Amino acid sequence: MVLELYLDLLSQPCRAVYLFAKKNGIPFEFKDVTLFKDSILGSKAPGSSGAEAASAQTGPQEKLTLSKKVPFLKDGTFVLTEGIAILLYLTRKYCTPDHWYPADIEKRSKVDEYLFWHQGNMRADAPKTMWIKVLIPLFTGEPLPAGKLQEVMEGLASALKQMEDLFLGNRPFLAGHEISVADLVAVAELMQPVGVGCNVFEGHPRLAEWRVRVEMAVGRELFLQAHETVLKVREMSGLHIDPRLKAQLAPALKKIME
Repeated sequence: MVLELYLDLLSQPCRAVYLFAKKNGIPFEFKDVTLFKDSILGSKAPGSSGAEAASAQTGPQEKLTLSKKVPFLKDGTFVLTEGIAILLYLTRKYCTPDHWYPADIEKRSKVDEYLFWHQGNMRADAPKTMWIKVLIPLFTGEPLPAGKLQEVMEGLASALKQMEDLFLGNRPFLAGHEISVADLVAVAELMQPVGVGCNVFEGHPRLAEWRVRVEMAVGRELFLQAHETVLKVREMSGLHIDPRLKAQLAPALKKIME
């Protein structure tokens, strides 16, 4: 059976998975999921009532609907969530070139080190830029929280400095001299604030040069294709949002706006 990847390229982990699969020629069926519209992540399937959809969902499909998150991998009867877990699964199953996730224990551990750090640091603030500048106004119709963007950018600046000094240093890539999955995870994350007009590479020349190297290693055409949606995210101001989705996200939005 063909590998299925459920992705929304507005999502950072989805873009990392997409870039990796495409760059390595991994055959997959691209299941395009739009998080902010009725979709497989919502409460109903196209053309079905909620009750009909609920009764029809079994196995991997049911797990996808319950998880309500992407990326989501379906490989026959095997299903997997979490972007990093999916990336590592793909490296192992398809025996991709060693530099992506090295067999050498020390090199692999450096990739792991960045991936673990990323989750608690870079992801703490980078995604909030899109919520504050685009999604919160879209969902609530209210102006930006006073000073919230500055607070987020200050936290992000600290993470960027650590990334530049602790991980990149004078190396061409985050975990060594060749591109790895760590670089894909990182660059996809940093393109999120770029998409809403926050130039996180300004004042960080080593990171700016690193981004160019990653883009070249992946291929400029593929890189731009993967990031086309996020680079146009400010055009979402006229998008219709399902009222049910607004209600589901209201608690999280209130926390961000506090």
